[in-house]
Amino acid sequence: MQGSGSGILARRGAFLVAMLALAGCESMGPSAATLEPEAYAARQSDLGSLTQVVQSNPGDAEAWNMRGSAYARLGQYDNAIGDFSQAIRINSGMAKAYANRALAFRSQNKTAEAIGDYNRAIEVDPNYSPAFVGRGNLYRSTGRTDAALADFDRAIELDRNNAQAWHNRGLIHQAQGRHDDAIDDFTKSTAIAVTAPEPYVGRGMSYLALNDAAAALDDFNTARTLNPKYIDAWIGRGLAFERQNELLKARASFAQALNIDRNDKRANEAFKRVGGVAGATYTER
Repeated sequence: MQGSGSGILARRGAFLVAMLALAGCESMGPSAATLEPEAYAARQSDLGSLTQVVQSNPGDAEAWNMRGSAYARLGQYDNAIGDFSQAIRINSGMAKAYANRALAFRSQNKTAEAIGDYNRAIEVDPNYSPAFVGRGNLYRSTGRTDAALADFDRAIELDRNNAQAWHNRGLIHQAQGRHDDAIDDFTKSTAIAVTAPEPYVGRGMSYLALNDAAAALDDFNTARTLNPKYIDAWIGRGLAFERQNELLKARASFAQALNIDRNDKRANEAFKRVGGVAGATYTER
């Protein structure tokens, strides 16, 4: 009996580690690396059109900013930074160009440059909510939780329809164990960004932390429906089934996560934890 109890405790500990590993996603929307080929081709076409606009209007800061955004969506960050810099040279008071360049710098792991640009965006426009969200994300990722929370609070004060501000503030509440506050913030984010799966996963994780696996499962299912290739939704779904001791369904969800990314450490560990065997086929029935 002692060995069985130790096994249960070990599994519960692994479950909590898996929850912590899943919590904390802050991005909302696809990256260049996850784009379908058709979407990538469409964005390349958009880039061509924007290049024609830039060539026809070389003194238009907005044109450079828009093309920079197109480069960034394609993951071409050096080109994006060049275009945002040109937009700033034309219009030094263009807050969104600073914020966009900051995001490109962050994508290159240039944290100091990114924070500098967010600071400049806020200097030229103290009411520009996206700059506070972007800087808050950087503060949060570097452990400056209080500063991040202050930025998200300010972003929400400036724009209560900023879904990312609500979502990311919810992540801080969640990390601090204030799950009721987190659920409230995630709920506000879902009401604004109705097709974004990330806030549903965030809320689902807080429901799990409050031992409401049924509510968590509803949220993970919604996230899965919104984006069937969103791996966090499948991992969360597996965790909810695991919490309900429905191990067959948990294996099937973790197996689906591995179909999306077979190298995902979280999915691999969870799949093994619930008795999944590589090469086997799992369904929920």
